[in-house]
Amino acid sequence: MRNFRELKIWQKGMDIVVEVYKLTSLLPSEEKFGLKSQLQRAVISIPSNIAEGCSRGSEADFKRFLEFAIGSSFEIETQLTAVERLNLIGGIKIQPVLQMISEEQKMLNSFISSVKRRRNTPNT
Repeated sequence: MRNFRELKIWQKGMDIVVEVYKLTSLLPSEEKFGLKSQLQRAVISIPSNIAEGCSRGSEADFKRFLEFAIGSSFEIETQLTAVERLNLIGGIKIQPVLQMISEEQKMLNSFISSVKRRRNTPNT
């Protein structure tokens, strides 16, 4: 079992949670059960899936949960882009968070590739 708290992808995921929660506090009250709720559920699933994947016994299961995490990151990217296009929050506040998400996606892709390679390497 891995210690998820030591993984940079989990730590960055938690940083993104904080930033997205700050952004969602700026959304109008009529979005409480719309974009606000959706963004908050999606963003917490990034580090949550990384943590859950760490508890799994196989590299295949771990990789699957990492893929769930990256899927959630793309979901958040889409939702924040919608928030910006709807002029609910200005791009100057959203762009730094989108940059964090892009970095997390790159880190997750790299980590997934690493897990795949380990999975496909025969034990010697």
